[in-house]
Amino acid sequence: MAAPRSPERMTLPSPAKAAVLGHLPRWGAEPLALLEEGAELARASGQDVFALWLGRPAVVGFSPDWNRTLLTDLHTFRSRGSFSGLVPHLAGGVILSDAPEHAPRRRELNPGFDRTQVSRLMDAMQAACPDIPREPFDALSWADRAVLRMLNAAYFDSDFDAAVLHAYLAPLRRGFPAPMLPNPLVRRRFDAELSRLAHLRREEPRPDLLSALLNVDDGLTEARISLAAAHDTTTHALAYALWFTAKYPQWHAPEHHPALLKEVLRLYPPGWMGSRQVAQDTRWNGIPIRKGTLALYSPYLSGRDPQRWPHAADFRPERWTRPPPAWAYLPFGGGGRTCLGLHLAQGLILTTLKGVPPLRARWGHEKAHPGLTLGPRGPLWVQAVGDSLNV
Repeated sequence: MAAPRSPERMTLPSPAKAAVLGHLPRWGAEPLALLEEGAELARASGQDVFALWLGRPAVVGFSPDWNRTLLTDLHTFRSRGSFSGLVPHLAGGVILSDAPEHAPRRRELNPGFDRTQVSRLMDAMQAACPDIPREPFDALSWADRAVLRMLNAAYFDSDFDAAVLHAYLAPLRRGFPAPMLPNPLVRRRFDAELSRLAHLRREEPRPDLLSALLNVDDGLTEARISLAAAHDTTTHALAYALWFTAKYPQWHAPEHHPALLKEVLRLYPPGWMGSRQVAQDTRWNGIPIRKGTLALYSPYLSGRDPQRWPHAADFRPERWTRPPPAWAYLPFGGGGRTCLGLHLAQGLILTTLKGVPPLRARWGHEKAHPGLTLGPRGPLWVQAVGDSLNV
């Protein structure tokens, strides 16, 4: 019988990879399939993590213990050096802050995004929401337009030049590498418009997020980055929510919308992958993880883990009569890294759904398509039924 291996010699399971490029080709072409294969290999070997090679070593985990550790041990697992820094729209602000600066920065920003402040924005966002068309429409395109207008209302009291705002956020809606490629001209136009409105708000504050963020140091950076982080994530979540209200009309009622939205976010979390950089040598279940390794957690894998969720692949909003497994449901992150815009995104979507008439699903490509955020692979065509066709 072979002698047991020491922890120093233990290796993590890993999907098959190319000789030179490692897992990069599959990461670019089929990342969800790659993640699912890695998770299956990990479960078969009694592990909750697996290894990838993405130009440098990476470790991906999906268990509640892994999620909790990555999102609470801010000294070992750092945001700087993670994937967010590769996207100009997201490279900065509280997103990339680390301990010990992160906690006080969050305390400064929280009042602008807490439940009370967001509730004051609901009327303005609802008024900005476009009408539901009478003819069949693509829920994804409609959600894109609706969220752009509603975030303009929340952040800028609908004063931001809509064309400039659309052009600035457009790369985030495209596949890679578009989100990673800066456009200096578009950025200058956006910054000029943001500065113009900031000057007006300093003279005469409004009940919008820009006015609130001007009360903190470097508030314009936080406004720009949080706006970019909010747009595509909320758009995709709203599009899926509209699609599933059309497919399951029994869940299209205000008292059922919170459960429906939670189930949508479990199956299709827009933030499908989170990343940290290991700042110091550490161990996981006895296996060494070296400084500089990418440490990844996946709300997509955790939300579909059959060990945590009965009938994990099925759309079952009724499961939300009970609390979710701790640290297994992470569409908004967790711990000190919980998404700053949680209340804003949920409020926007639930307010929109409340005013949407009954819908019928026509046809669509609901299969998840991972880009910077997770969205449907194609359009989601629905049609309003009944007499009330205004949001």
